[in-house]
Formats: sequence, structure tokens, C-alpha cells
Amino acid sequence: MHKNIKSNLRILKYPIINIKGKAATCLGRNQYTFIVDRQVDKRSIKTIFENLYSVKVTKINTITLPRKKVRRNKFIGWKPQYKKVIISLSKQDSVKLLAKLTQE
Repeated sequence: MHKNIKSNLRILKYPIINIKGKAATCLGRNQYTFIVDRQVDKRSIKTIFENLYSVKVTKINTITLPRKKVRRNKFIGWKPQYKKVIISLSKQDSVKLLAKLTQE
């Protein structure tokens, strides 16, 4: 059981908690934003999120962002590419993100 939860947390890497994300949650849209593994599809994200948090997912939007160029003094490199997911829940469900993440 613990192995399955840890592998699910590797797929759902971490939530994005910023002003825009808090506004989406507080304004009644009930949406949460996560960074996920790039190879995961919407169906598996939905099942993992529903099993992990015991909620009903109504909609998932995915965005694969391009990699960005980074310059540190005279060195030029690239930031890694990542996939962002916006998960919409049904109106009666909610997730306490910080409480769930600090338990693991």
C-alpha cells in the first residue's frame, strides 16, 4: 500500500500554490494545479488523484510548457520541461493540500 502511494506521489510531483491558484480555489471553481510527470496521460492522472484524495474529478486540463533558456553568469543552460495539470473537482469535494503533503 505504501509503495503504491509513493509511486503516485512521484507522478503527482507537487502542487502549485500561488495567488492565481488560490483564487481559482477560493472563487468557487474548485480547481487545483499540480506539476506531474510528462509521460502520464489524463486518465491515469484522474484515477491517481481520485484514489489519493478520495474526491470526484470532473475535468482535467494539461499544459506541456516549453523548456526555457537560463543564463548564470557566462554559462547558458536549459530549465527542464514540465507538464502542468489543472484539476477541477465537483462542488461538494475539496482537498486540504498542505495537510496531505506533510503526512508523507
